[in-house]
This record gives sequence, structure tokens and C-alpha cells, in this order.
Amino acid sequence: MNLSKLEFVALNISGKNYLSWVLDAEIHLAAKGLHATIRNEASSQDKAKAMVFLRHHLDEDLKIEYLTVKDPLEFWTDLKGRYDHLKATMLPRARYEWMHLRFQDFKNVTEYNSVVFKITSQLKLCGEIIKNEDMLKKTLTTLHASNVILQQQYREKGFQIYS
Repeated sequence: MNLSKLEFVALNISGKNYLSWVLDAEIHLAAKGLHATIRNEASSQDKAKAMVFLRHHLDEDLKIEYLTVKDPLEFWTDLKGRYDHLKATMLPRARYEWMHLRFQDFKNVTEYNSVVFKITSQLKLCGEIIKNEDMLKKTLTTLHASNVILQQQYREKGFQIYS
């Protein structure tokens, strides 16, 4: 077990956290000045730093599988080929959840908001953008029928930002 602290969750061998892992890895590589190592040419020292960092954020079994890969671009491309298809499985589920999301099905606003942000994040990871106006519309159109007056009041206020 790796006892040193991770900056973000390690990539699981199943790839179930691949889409968020890629985002975290890109952000951290950019912060360390190593983003070029997964895009184009970089010095051999920067490539080595990037590989140390990326390998540190892998499931132990994945580390073994990619033990001989020393080039971050090759590694990045291999992972993309292995896991990027997960978008195709995640997107339909997230779209379904968004389509069937109803404010009235939740006990409180906090629970509803949590699910809204979870679904919209999944959609964004898959390249589909849900705007503030979409979230506002979803919320207002799925209020319980007894809240029609509340719905009208919110519409009249002309809110632009979902929060």
C-alpha cells in the first residue's frame, strides 16, 4: 500500500473513475508545469516527473500493467484507448437520470441539489453541457403541483443563475 498522500483518488483498474481521474490528472500536471508531457514534446526530465506523478495515482494492479511504459504521452494514449469508451456508457445513464429528475421526488432542496450537480457533472464529463437555464427550468417544471404559485413567483423574478 502506498503510504504517501495522493493529490486525488487513484485510477481504479475497472476505470469507473477514469473520467474524473483524467480531469484531476490534467489539472495537477498543468499546475506542476508538466501538461506538455501528455500533449507533445517535453524534456526527458519533465517526462520522468510526469510518469512518477501519474504512476503514483494508479491502482497497484494498473501500475504493474504499465510498468514498462516510460513516456507519459504513450501512457496517456493507452489509458484513453482503454477507458474512454466509458463516456458511451455513462452518457445514456446520465441523460436518463436528467430526463427523469423531478424536484418533487426529494424530501428537501439539499438532496435535490446534490443529485442535480452529480448528474450535470457526469454530463459535463461526457462533453454534454447543462446550462444554468436548463437547471432552473428543470427545477421549476418539476415542482409539485401544489407549488404552482411558487413556480410563477420564481419565474417572474427572472433568475439567471442556479444555486
